[in-house]
Amino acid sequence: MSSQNSNLFIAFILITLIFFIVALGLIFLVVIYNQRRKKHLIEKQMMKHQFESELLKTQIEVQEQTMQTIASDLHDNIGQLLSLTALTLNSINLNEPQRLEKKVAESLNLVNSSIKELRGLAKLMHGELIVQTGLGNVIKHELDRLKKLGNYKLKVKNDLIHIEIYSENKDLIILRLLQEIINNIIKHSKATQLEFNMYIISEKVYLKIQDNGVGFDVENVKMKKSGMGLNSMFKRVALINGEILVTSSPSSGTLIAIEIPYP
Repeated sequence: MSSQNSNLFIAFILITLIFFIVALGLIFLVVIYNQRRKKHLIEKQMMKHQFESELLKTQIEVQEQTMQTIASDLHDNIGQLLSLTALTLNSINLNEPQRLEKKVAESLNLVNSSIKELRGLAKLMHGELIVQTGLGNVIKHELDRLKKLGNYKLKVKNDLIHIEIYSENKDLIILRLLQEIINNIIKHSKATQLEFNMYIISEKVYLKIQDNGVGFDVENVKMKKSGMGLNSMFKRVALINGEILVTSSPSSGTLIAIEIPYP
């Protein structure tokens, strides 16, 4: 009997020990889970803060670019239209009634063109362009601005004009990416021919921009963190779970390919 009691006691001790180890294991797993959950929540909050911070920075940069566009259009387009209107009105001679109607009609056309330009600028100032016209038309607006410079032969395929979906935050970031690329082309590329290809397939937006400019050493520019803003572009694409590939080398032009889940 004492042997049986001894075996029972040992079995009890072993079972108790197993339960104790299991309990410790469960407690350990719960602690690890809570720590990881807390770490995940902190990282999620940091990512959210980083995204909001980057989005705010992007909004400010788009606004700055918009103000530059407005200043340029006021000077180059509306200023010229109003100057032509003034010249046309000053050339009216009341003693030549046969030409009076024609001059007045020309002046009205110029005034109407000025009003149309001002309405477009007003929409830009109020940030309504993306909401009202969609990503494809905003891209068209930027490329029209580039075309006005007259320095480049453009080949454009913009299949985003007719899409009926939108993503306000992504649209803003995509717009800023395009603005940065265009600014880099103007400042650094010395290109004469540009090709833009924008389309959407399988819930992904694709932007491909190619030039025949002088090109550059991509890795060298990224390491130097120069004024071309490559690191900023890579960072912004990553924030919206996209991918960007920049292919270039000195004297061989540049190809930028961007892929972004959409909407």
